[in-house]
Amino acid sequence: MPSTVISRITYEPETLLLRITYNSGACYCYKEVPEIVYKELRASLIKGRYLQHFIKGKYAYEKC
Repeated sequence: MPSTVISRITYEPETLLLRITYNSGACYCYKEVPEIVYKELRASLIKGRYLQHFIKGKYAYEKC
């Protein structure tokens, strides 16, 4: 389902790096994210809400 906040999600299982590109064009890389979190984000009906509750503030990140 399309998101009003997120335009693209990619995940690198070997490095546990979750890359989220927002509709604004900003891109952030979240570090040490377990694969289950990535899968739950992909499956979520409201991706922005899942991101807010389960990823932001819980994983280190940097702009990529």
